[in-house]
Amino acid sequence: MDVLDRRLVAALQVSPRASWGEIGRAVGEHERTVARRLQRLIADGVVRVTAIHDDLRTGHGRPVHLHVQVRPGAADHVAGALAERHDTRSVYTLTGAADIGCELVAPTREDLHRILSEQLTGIDGIERTQAQVVLHTFRTVAEWHAPCLTEQEVAELRPALPPACLPDEDGLSPLEQQIADLLVADGRIAFTAVAERLGLSLPTARRRLTSLIERRLLLPRAEVEPALLGLEVEAMLWLKARPHGLDRAGRQLAAHPDVRYCAATTGSHSLIVQVVAAHEADLYRFLTGVVGRHDEITDIDLTLITRAYKRGHLHKSGLLTLDHRWETP
Repeated sequence: MDVLDRRLVAALQVSPRASWGEIGRAVGEHERTVARRLQRLIADGVVRVTAIHDDLRTGHGRPVHLHVQVRPGAADHVAGALAERHDTRSVYTLTGAADIGCELVAPTREDLHRILSEQLTGIDGIERTQAQVVLHTFRTVAEWHAPCLTEQEVAELRPALPPACLPDEDGLSPLEQQIADLLVADGRIAFTAVAERLGLSLPTARRRLTSLIERRLLLPRAEVEPALLGLEVEAMLWLKARPHGLDRAGRQLAAHPDVRYCAATTGSHSLIVQVVAAHEADLYRFLTGVVGRHDEITDIDLTLITRAYKRGHLHKSGLLTLDHRWETP
């Protein structure tokens, strides 16, 4: 992608449902240019617009991060098998002690027990797993965008949403789940298409879909491999933090433009942070200049992502993102 492509993709990451005209006005490009370039990138599988649930508040379950150690030579097979599971959201191969990193969503504790004790042990090549349950998410990948825009451009694109402190939900109604499924399959689906497919009036479709997004039960997301945006280095940082400083460290790290994801978890390391950078030197500066400033962080385990097999339930083929495979358990 050239510089303009990257700027347009970053704009789509900031506001995945923005019209081509809105993106054009924000970045100073003609609407036809925006439409032509982004439609080509979407058609080629470079970018996919989807949506992710707030799993805890929608009742889908609790996210769990797995470190998976495999038999030598089995990483590709195991990663592929994990990616085919409907409950895995992301699957990566890694450097370091763990060969594979995997995020899955377990509906209940009993389901998690069954997954860990029965199902994963049945995958040929897996030798050991370590599970860390997400306690709190500071930033999701849907809230990150490539650093290709000015602050003014981001502000013009970013939709105004209610405050983040929202009450817990009791899950989605059947109609809300149907709308959510359509948005997950196509994050830019038109209100008219939602109305036609579900037999709703246009005002009802618009109101119900907008409500899901404004309540942050569903987060639209433009998925693209960071390497295509010039961010060749992708790392997973597992940090030990003193309890009194965990929340402050998580919030401050999540606000950094290099951080795609940040959450507090169970386990020996209480923070997981996913970072992207153009070069290893930039990652080193992040470690020393950003992480190193936090006295409450006492230890770090750094691994690099070598290949993504799945992100946000979307399967990968090299640097391309395949069509969404929405499956039911």
